[in-house]
Amino acid sequence: MISYLRGRLLYREPTYVVLDIGGVGYGVHIPLSTFYRLPAEGEEVELLIHTHLQNDALALYGFLTSKERDLFELMLTVRGIGPRVALTLLSGLAAEELEEALLEGDTERLVRVPGIGKKTAERMIFELRDRIASGVKDRPPPIPHFEDALSALVHLGYPKTSAKKVLVAVIREKGILPLEELLKEALRSLYKGEG
Repeated sequence: MISYLRGRLLYREPTYVVLDIGGVGYGVHIPLSTFYRLPAEGEEVELLIHTHLQNDALALYGFLTSKERDLFELMLTVRGIGPRVALTLLSGLAAEELEEALLEGDTERLVRVPGIGKKTAERMIFELRDRIASGVKDRPPPIPHFEDALSALVHLGYPKTSAKKVLVAVIREKGILPLEELLKEALRSLYKGEG
C-alpha cells in the first residue's frame, strides 16, 4: 500500500495531479484544498496518500496535510460515502470547517456542498461526531468569552499556552464568569505565577 509520495509535479488540474517519481508517472486524485497549495509544475511536491482498491481498480488520493487525509479516511467509513464524495466534501469545506460542522451537528453547512443531501449529512454527523470528538486534542472548551479572554491575554504579551491553561483553571474553579471577571481572575493567576 502506498502512503506517501515525493516527486516532481508533472501535471496538475483542480482534482488530479501526476507526479514523476524516478521516471514513473503516478496519477493522484486530490481535493481543491490541496490543489490551491500546490507548487508550480516542475517543482517537487510531497503528498500523503490513501490507496483505495475497489472492483480490481487501484486509485491514489493525495493530501498535503495529515488532517485532510485522516478526515478523508474517516469519511470512507460512513455507509454510502465513497472516495468521490469524500473528496467533494474536502473540496467544499476546509478540513477544520468540516471537522467543526461534524462536531457541531451543522447539517446546513454540510448540505451546501454539492452532492451532499440532508440524509447523508445527518448520517455523517451521527456516525462521526463522537469519533472526531474523542480525537480532537487541545480544543478550547465551548465557553462564553473564552476566545475573547484568550485573545486579550495574548495581546497583553502572555504566551497562548499559558493563557489557555490559566483560563481553563479559572473556569474550573469559579465557573462561567462575565468577560471582565474572567480576565481579572486570569490576570491575578498569571501575576501570581510570575511573582
